[in-house]
Amino acid sequence: MAESMSGRPLGRLRHILAALAVPAQLLAGAAAHAGEAVPYCTDPDWPPYESITADGKHQGIAADLLALVSQRSGVDLRVLSTHDWEVSIAAARDGRCRFLSFLNRTPTREEWLAFTEPLFVDPNVLVTRENHDYVADLAGVSGETMVLPKGTSIEERVRRDFPNLRIVLVDSEADAFAMVSCGKADMTLRSLTVAVYTIKTAGWFNLKVAGHVPGYENLLRIGVRRDEPDLLAALDRGVRTISAAERTAIANRHVSIQVQSPLDRWTLAKLLVIPAAVVLTSLFWIVKLMRVNERLRVQSRTDVLTGLANRSRLNDVCSSEMERAVRYGRPMSIILIDLDHFKQVNDRYGHVFGDQVLVEFAGLAREALRSTDTVGRWGGEEFLVLCPETSLEAAFAIAERLRRTMRAYGFPNGHRQTGSFGVAGFRDGDSIDRLLIRADNALYRAKDEGRDRVVLEDRDAVPAAAEINRTVCPAD
Repeated sequence: MAESMSGRPLGRLRHILAALAVPAQLLAGAAAHAGEAVPYCTDPDWPPYESITADGKHQGIAADLLALVSQRSGVDLRVLSTHDWEVSIAAARDGRCRFLSFLNRTPTREEWLAFTEPLFVDPNVLVTRENHDYVADLAGVSGETMVLPKGTSIEERVRRDFPNLRIVLVDSEADAFAMVSCGKADMTLRSLTVAVYTIKTAGWFNLKVAGHVPGYENLLRIGVRRDEPDLLAALDRGVRTISAAERTAIANRHVSIQVQSPLDRWTLAKLLVIPAAVVLTSLFWIVKLMRVNERLRVQSRTDVLTGLANRSRLNDVCSSEMERAVRYGRPMSIILIDLDHFKQVNDRYGHVFGDQVLVEFAGLAREALRSTDTVGRWGGEEFLVLCPETSLEAAFAIAERLRRTMRAYGFPNGHRQTGSFGVAGFRDGDSIDRLLIRADNALYRAKDEGRDRVVLEDRDAVPAAAEINRTVCPAD
């Protein structure tokens, strides 16, 4: 009886200890790990994911994530510095490192490593030169060269899935980007985070992200030696506690990424409708405004009634022609015209009729003068003709031709209109005012001498002018 009673508590104790055996082993393993710094290896040159500083410190996205894992799992960690990734793999194989910090799971690696849940997820993207077309489907690309760093998990997958590509291997990420940048390879397939970081920091601004390969995401995990199940369990618990927001915040501390996806035609068209409408509307109003401005410019230089140059325009042309005459020693003349007895025309027929006479005279002047001459309304019934490259005698002939055309023209109501003409030629040292005064004096002499005639500025030149009149312009 005593034995049976004493045996019952003993049996219950054995059952309790058996039930607690596995957790006790894990706790013991965790306690053992907590008492020592667990050595691990990294890729020493994989920024911004991870790298080893000159003083042997682990830095980057992986380092920050591992710090959280260490804190939440209670496992103290110590990085073992190596020169390159292949040395890190060798150190993990021979036991100097108990795990690898940041890598993809592959069948080859699963032969000797066990993996935690993904510590960080990042898409792989195609990086090309900026003049390369967007790659919507890598399977449709044939004969192009893809460069990849040695020892990556991507290599075996690309060789298997895309046999139409030529694969070239280099020693580092930087070498891969450099080959694409200088045109020795068409593309590389790297993680988005690394691609953007490298392009920015290395200054390879002739590179761009030209596509995404579905299913080729980087599921970066901690790879623990298969003979370390307790360590794997402890690290995996720590990984599971890290939220998506914490992962994003850590990544943003090292590199800021904005991804622009290719747009289908319909979406692109919808996005372009509004700016296109704005541009077209703006162009419409710009053209309209330009036309209005041109119309205003013309109006500001044109006589409203006759359509000839106004006084402002005549002053500008006269000034520029006089400067050219001075610079090149070329002749220039002006003709000042006054319609005879025009006040009587207005008084007898009215101002509307008088305006019509002015308009029709303007038409006669345009037809009778040369294309190089400028005729404008000087004021009231006075008109001015600027004749570049024209001597005094030649200007006299031009004026006489216009006078005869005007005299022979039939104005409305059978009206006959004549005009008086004063001609002056440019002289050295002349100003516009002096030239105009001489032409105006000649005009008044024409009016004093009976109107309907052409008079030169200098009476001494009249005989020569009269000779021209007889030869160039026959008598009425």
